[in-house]
Amino acid sequence: MTVFKAACVQMRSGCDPVVNWANCEALVREAASQGAHYVQTPEMSNILARSKADQIAACFDQDKDPFLAKARALAKELKIWLHLGSIAVRGEGEKLANRGFLIGPDGEIAASYDKIHMFDVDLPNGESWRESETYQPGSVSPVVETELGAFGLAICYDVRQPALFRQQSRAGAQVITAPAAFTRQTGQAHWHVLQRSRAIENGAYMISAAQGGRHEDGRETYGHSIVVDPWGKVIAELDHDEPGVLLAQIDSEAVKAARSRIPAIVNEREFQVKTVAATSAVETGI
Repeated sequence: MTVFKAACVQMRSGCDPVVNWANCEALVREAASQGAHYVQTPEMSNILARSKADQIAACFDQDKDPFLAKARALAKELKIWLHLGSIAVRGEGEKLANRGFLIGPDGEIAASYDKIHMFDVDLPNGESWRESETYQPGSVSPVVETELGAFGLAICYDVRQPALFRQQSRAGAQVITAPAAFTRQTGQAHWHVLQRSRAIENGAYMISAAQGGRHEDGRETYGHSIVVDPWGKVIAELDHDEPGVLLAQIDSEAVKAARSRIPAIVNEREFQVKTVAATSAVETGI
């Protein structure tokens, strides 16, 4: 890994993959024109639609997906590492895969990743999401070694599972990622602290491109695409939910410095958790 410029593309994807590609391409080109060697797009770059039927109707098998094909051609043209945070592609049976791709400057797919943790939640404001009804979860977490460094791939809700990022860091990841479509409510509460925590815990850069604003299907996402350095400092952020480009410089020496100051990964020890039932003869009145 060396010093390079990374970019996050913040989007507001709608229900039409053709329109979404046009918006995505323009922003990726803007990032590359500003010197970005690595460009990351958010979760569900190709489509955001609440209806499972609409999602499935608009999606393709991976080898026939026009959004992915165009992204590969664009990466090759611009000679960049293009990280599609994720797109929806046909999966097994009647389900889709929420799949991210790291595409090399030669246009080849270096690695793909299917989101492991499904966002099945009921939020206080009445929002309810059941990703497991539409998407088949993955089971493999890749770390991709490139000339820029080693990248760990994850998606959105994965950011609440610190063990995933620790295992990636043990495997050599210097940059960890969580491209997202965070809801406005959860983003306002937890986005920054989760991003910073994963960076601090692992002494790694955290790069997360985001969806932002009110979408065509009525949902609201938080935006605030972000880059956090290995010491936990936010070094770049789009402090809004509008589409745009965010750039930051990534330096492997910062990873080395953070991990030498706080060698948390090296200092790990195996342990057991034991539940103990406490008893007391004292009347507590509870």
